Amino acid sequence: MMKLGKKSQMIRTTFLNCGAYLPENAVTNAALIAKHGLDSSDEWVERRTGIKQRHIAGDNEKTSDLATRAAGEALQASGLTIKDIDAVIVATTTPDLDLPATAVKVQVNLGMNHGFAFDVHAVCSGFIYAITVADNLIKAGQIKRAVVIGAETLSRIVDFTDRSTCFLFGDGAGAVILEGKEGVHNDNRDQGILGSILHSDGRYYDVLKTNEKRFIAMDGKEVFRHAIVNMSSVIDELLEKTGLAESEIDWLVPHQANERIIDNAAKKLKLPEERVVKTISFHANTSAASIPLALCHAVKSGEIQRGQIVLMDAMGAGFTWGAAAVRW
Repeated sequence: MMKLGKKSQMIRTTFLNCGAYLPENAVTNAALIAKHGLDSSDEWVERRTGIKQRHIAGDNEKTSDLATRAAGEALQASGLTIKDIDAVIVATTTPDLDLPATAVKVQVNLGMNHGFAFDVHAVCSGFIYAITVADNLIKAGQIKRAVVIGAETLSRIVDFTDRSTCFLFGDGAGAVILEGKEGVHNDNRDQGILGSILHSDGRYYDVLKTNEKRFIAMDGKEVFRHAIVNMSSVIDELLEKTGLAESEIDWLVPHQANERIIDNAAKKLKLPEERVVKTISFHANTSAASIPLALCHAVKSGEIQRGQIVLMDAMGAGFTWGAAAVRW
């Protein structure tokens, strides 16, 4: 009689821990208005966006420096050293240089001369793209562990005389340590990434971009309209793909671009305000860094607990958008 083999276990990409870094220089709306002589007010900015301040990197702080600080904290929080990591993936819109990748600078900063490192450029959706890439590398058996970082120095590409964009963006970095582990149940009860969805639509290439002076330029109304639609529809897709019900979502950790967009996504999930992680007020839109910064804030504060299901979603220039569901 043929013996039945042991049921194969699904590899799950788990989050060991996280780290974050915000530059010391925190600039309030009022300070920005006063410094650049802008025709605006603190009340106007906060009412329209939810933003009270943003952090600005120092003259000698590069994107790789911010990323390194966040990665180092994530490693320490996970009880690991860089020798335990197989890959460094940096999601960024603002690399140190056009080439080489910022990730290789982070790799050497961390003292890593094995494995590999590369950048992901999907703007505000970059962190969702990056963890999805890492998830597939882990499931394919190519790597065991990765440090995935979202890092930006957006202040370098902001025109501070343009009041339609200058209040929106800030600098910072967030990082997570991902590790492949065998699932126990092979279903949504397992810890780790339960599913992700990625999209892009290049027809909207010109709606949010850098102009000829390499400053951010956007059609704010068009971006807002598409963000409302896309961030809601991708939630529906993700719930259908994973088989999760709205009632099973414990936390929403969205891209921190605009408080009204965040509130709309929460309404879609029927989540109360206390189950939505909002950090936009104190670090503004940090593009690829915003989700890991918000995630780490909620983990450090003790809000997000092990075993809870976290949904992350984002939309950025391109347009790119996506979402991921994780049992923390």
